[in-house]
Amino acid sequence: MAYVKHWAQEEKLNETEKQKLEMDGLEILKLIPRYAKEGFASIPKEHWSYFKWAGLYLQKPKEDGYFMMRVNVPSGVLRHEQVIALANIARDYGRGIFDITTRQAVQFHWLQIEDIPDIYDRLERVGLSSVGACGDITRTIMGNPLAGIDPHELLDTQSIVQDVYQFFQSNEDFSNLPRKYKMSISSNIHNAAHAEINCVAFTPAVKEIDGKETVGFHLKVGGGLSSRPYLAQQLDVFVLPERVKEVAIAVTTLFRDYGYRAKRTRARLKFLVADWGVDTFKEKLVELTGPLPSRGEDKLENWNAGYFYGVHPQKQPGLSYVGLNVPVGRLQAEEVLELARISKEYGNGEIRTCNSQNLIIPNVPDEKVETMLQETLFDRIRVEPPHFIGYSVSCTGIEYCNLALVETKERMRVIAEYLDEEVSVDVPVRLHMVGCPNSCGQRQIADIGLQGIKMKSREQKGLVDAFEIYVGGTLQDGGHFNEKLKGKIEAGYLAPVLREFLLHFKEAKQPQENFHHFYHRVGKDSLQQVLDGILADVLPSAAS
Repeated sequence: MAYVKHWAQEEKLNETEKQKLEMDGLEILKLIPRYAKEGFASIPKEHWSYFKWAGLYLQKPKEDGYFMMRVNVPSGVLRHEQVIALANIARDYGRGIFDITTRQAVQFHWLQIEDIPDIYDRLERVGLSSVGACGDITRTIMGNPLAGIDPHELLDTQSIVQDVYQFFQSNEDFSNLPRKYKMSISSNIHNAAHAEINCVAFTPAVKEIDGKETVGFHLKVGGGLSSRPYLAQQLDVFVLPERVKEVAIAVTTLFRDYGYRAKRTRARLKFLVADWGVDTFKEKLVELTGPLPSRGEDKLENWNAGYFYGVHPQKQPGLSYVGLNVPVGRLQAEEVLELARISKEYGNGEIRTCNSQNLIIPNVPDEKVETMLQETLFDRIRVEPPHFIGYSVSCTGIEYCNLALVETKERMRVIAEYLDEEVSVDVPVRLHMVGCPNSCGQRQIADIGLQGIKMKSREQKGLVDAFEIYVGGTLQDGGHFNEKLKGKIEAGYLAPVLREFLLHFKEAKQPQENFHHFYHRVGKDSLQQVLDGILADVLPSAAS
């Protein structure tokens, strides 16, 4: 460690900060081999939270000793041998479950402490790691899943992402941040990496320097979701590709040294940026980096929400990439192995993960595409999915997550498939379901966000699963978080309520009008009246 923890002298450190001063989170990596030999019972409870730095969370109930693991996939790019290794881990240790997260990571469940050393060995052999996938540290770097093959990118960001990711991996100078810290680097003009909801984001830009148009990045800071979401703000700087790592280190240093550590609820970078303002933040930044050019021309054109369905030409002539739907991001290990076979037989073996919880098979010669699409796996993992299952996202939910209040993943899948049978609409509607106020399912940016709660039911005893509806989220044009409509809906009535709500959208919308434009045209109050009427008709009066 080459820096001074000046915050250690602060009087109002929260309990987590005090614990982190006793032992750095990365130290858990040295203890895991011993715990694996001695069993779960040998792990002191005060060490449970440190496992986050190793990419591990204890599942509910924690006392049973099963772990959830996230594996970093920077920019979503996976080589063939990496896909095979991940599928085999899911098959051998994770009861066959292979989840894709909204940050392009891969997530396993049901792991036991005895399994972890072998899993780490398998990951290391193929150049993967779960270290830092959770905890108060730099998480996996989100990026353009089409990096290197994208006709709509200004430059290939793969090497930049890897350089920055490797710098922060297991780096003890940055292993004690105030809270989790999320970064995105993308040169895709369709905002494939969700810049506005990251703590720090590098976005495509150009600037004339010394009479020559130069490709680089603009810099956004202070975004984040959770119960108090903020949209990232752009600084008046232009970053050359060769300076991305330097700037990323400087922003992270500011967060590490000035971020708030008194209250966990105010410990994200977004609160520091909001309090300082972008001008002060820039002043502090250039104190570390030296002068940076002022802003150039922004090249973000729109937001594709991370969806790439269908067959599309790459920037390499003669090659195509194929975007696939993974219903709510969950695969079985045998399906992943089959995808690996297909990607090798028809492409170069690569598979890319998307923040929409989907997949891309790249580098398929054009003449092989039609034959590839005949593979039976694509009956479920579809290239052109129906609009609701194709645009549904879900967090892990209470099945495995300690924070969730309700079951989400299977519920979202069932409801989306029901809607595809009941409602035919000419545009996709993005549905995101989350099991708590946190943001793993990114409810805030959905057309329709569904947030799980508990409520009293007059039909049943005790508390039951229920949902609140939020409408109008987008990251288009800088972003707008969706807003809550009044009304709590018992889970059993959610599907018919959504059916009626979406039928209204279908009838009232203009041709090809998407939900975002519809929401802004008719307004929240109008949609509230619609929902009120539906609830009066659909819900039993005792439960409304």
